[in-house]
Amino acid sequence: MLGAVGRHVVCALSGGLDSAVAALLLRQRGYQVTGVFMKNWDVADEKGICSADKDCEDAYRVCQILDIPFHQVSYIKEYWNEVFSYLLNEYELGRTPNPDIICNKYIKFKYFLHYALDNLGADAVATGHYARTSLEDDLVFQQKYIQRPQGLFRNRFEVRNNIKLLQGVDQCKDQTFFLSQISQEALRRTIFPLGELTKNFVRKIAAEHHLHHVLQRKESMGICFIGERNFEKFILEYLEPRPGNFVSIEDDKVMGTHKGWFLYTLGQRARIGGLRDAWFVVDKNVATGDVFVAPSTDHPALYRDVLRTNRVHWIAEEPPAELVRDKMMECNFRFQHQMALVPCTLTLNQDGTVWATMAKPLRALTPGQFAVFYKGDECLGSGKILRLGPSLYTLQESKNREKTAGTSPTEDVRVEPAT
Repeated sequence: MLGAVGRHVVCALSGGLDSAVAALLLRQRGYQVTGVFMKNWDVADEKGICSADKDCEDAYRVCQILDIPFHQVSYIKEYWNEVFSYLLNEYELGRTPNPDIICNKYIKFKYFLHYALDNLGADAVATGHYARTSLEDDLVFQQKYIQRPQGLFRNRFEVRNNIKLLQGVDQCKDQTFFLSQISQEALRRTIFPLGELTKNFVRKIAAEHHLHHVLQRKESMGICFIGERNFEKFILEYLEPRPGNFVSIEDDKVMGTHKGWFLYTLGQRARIGGLRDAWFVVDKNVATGDVFVAPSTDHPALYRDVLRTNRVHWIAEEPPAELVRDKMMECNFRFQHQMALVPCTLTLNQDGTVWATMAKPLRALTPGQFAVFYKGDECLGSGKILRLGPSLYTLQESKNREKTAGTSPTEDVRVEPAT
């Protein structure tokens, strides 16, 4: 490809199918491609089994097949400080974190990005995410790196053409959810070669170009860079057990005991010793150690329709103009990667946080997870869920009490959960 020669793209390789095909496609476009494998977890740190060595071998083999340079870089310290310590802290606060979003923000699109640009002389970086941007690939190479001062508002007269993060064409594989905290700086220097492709077509490309070893691998699951584990056994290697009670939300009866509130997230089945019937986690109280449970998977205590985030990270660096102007905006929302988008109304607060009111109550909205917002196929950004409104069960109980007492409700529905 004329014009592509001399343009150096550093592609993050995980050892898996998607990043391998991303590197292949860049090579086919005529770019000078370098593959980089990131080691972010020290096997010696824990008793489990880590697949990092096998992943590294598979990534190296991809580079051999494509005849491109291979580098390995270690971010073990950075991963511990920026991602894993964050994860442990969130669990101790009673929240359920999403380490994949934080990992992308700090490891892939901060440390790896700067390593590629500053140490390897990259003109751009690439990953195997199913996502797109509003910037044509050729224009990525025309972006100039500008070191912006931290903590200052940008010049309001500065003319900027913000790059949009757009959903991948394959709606089932779209990964903008995991990219919802990355910066404009990173987005300007990143190519997503798989954004216009379906997963099935990516598999076909791999098969046609002798990348059979990555085709045979299982889809990666579990904690970012750590993989699938027995969660309870794994997390108890890092957090001290904090025994407490399972308490029925309906009558405050103690149903059993647990080893720590951080082992449970809202909506999951609570396996309570001695009970055959299924009970589900609906709330937690860190102060008392109580984990509240309900006797059915669709109990009204699991459903809420209001949440508040921390300060939202907007991909465009500032809230949408409509939200700034009207203080309210209709958009779509999800808090899990593959859940269907749900209409919601955002209300902007002065401190940059937002209230999100869902068009319908959702099951197991969870503090610590990220509320990711969309307009059409554009991912606007995300904020961590910190507070929830009352559950349908709480509201019904409140109405019942009002009928009995003959009073009317006066409190704000935006209340603190037990977490």
